[in-house]
Amino acid sequence: MFDLQLLFNGIAIGSILALAAIGLTLTYGILNLSNFAHGDFMTLGAYLTWLANTSGLNIWLSMILGAIGTIIAMLISEYLLWKPMRDRRASDTTLIIISIGLALFIRNGILLLYGGSNKLYQLPVVRALEFGDLRIAYYRLIVIGLAIAAITALHLILQNTKIGKAMRAVADNIDLARVSGINVDQIVLWTWIITGTLTAFAGGMYGLIVVVHPNMGWFLILPMFASVILGGIGNPYGAIAGAFVIGIVQELSVPLLGSEYKLGVALAIMVAILLVRPQGLFNK
Repeated sequence: MFDLQLLFNGIAIGSILALAAIGLTLTYGILNLSNFAHGDFMTLGAYLTWLANTSGLNIWLSMILGAIGTIIAMLISEYLLWKPMRDRRASDTTLIIISIGLALFIRNGILLLYGGSNKLYQLPVVRALEFGDLRIAYYRLIVIGLAIAAITALHLILQNTKIGKAMRAVADNIDLARVSGINVDQIVLWTWIITGTLTAFAGGMYGLIVVVHPNMGWFLILPMFASVILGGIGNPYGAIAGAFVIGIVQELSVPLLGSEYKLGVALAIMVAILLVRPQGLFNK
């Protein structure tokens, strides 16, 4: 039963990683951007959710406002940083360095404004469901349900809408997509909107089951990249699968290695995949 408890906890963490990893792999697949600031945008979403919630709004409306704020921040970064860099055909190394600088800017801005202490949402206390020795925390169950709903919505967007089909075309070949009449600039904006929504929800969901703190995104960026690499860079479905694998394996490793080595487990999986199958388990 103890293993089942860890398995359930791993699924909950994997649900959060899945939403964040989808955004990370979309920005790489469509924009060719390895965004090391992605985790800090997740932190931003969590803090905006916390601000709205502690101002008297319910948690669900707060998460929506957090997503809107995160989308605006991502669009600002697009117009001030990423679009000018694409126009100048900046190298991948330059983009990575800029993203690290952006990550430091967001993180230290949050530290300056709100300090380094942990923040908690104002939530009603709900008793966990008990099945023998297995305890299913209410908010972990909510996190899993929200992740399933978000992943289903993303699937429908990618497969059944013009925007989704255009996003897949741009990811496959941006020059051919532009020649065929697709408005690439519009697709870039939609990419940031979808990425910002998923990333902010991931941050808000993390606050539901753990706490909100300035370094949360920085600690989660390694499992996110591990999930993306495991699933195949640029493949959102692979990122989802990779995230659940990483989340579950991390939690199941706690009795053997201790909770302080969770990030080490994610790193070991990422290194092993890069050595054995660099393209990931799935195709792009």
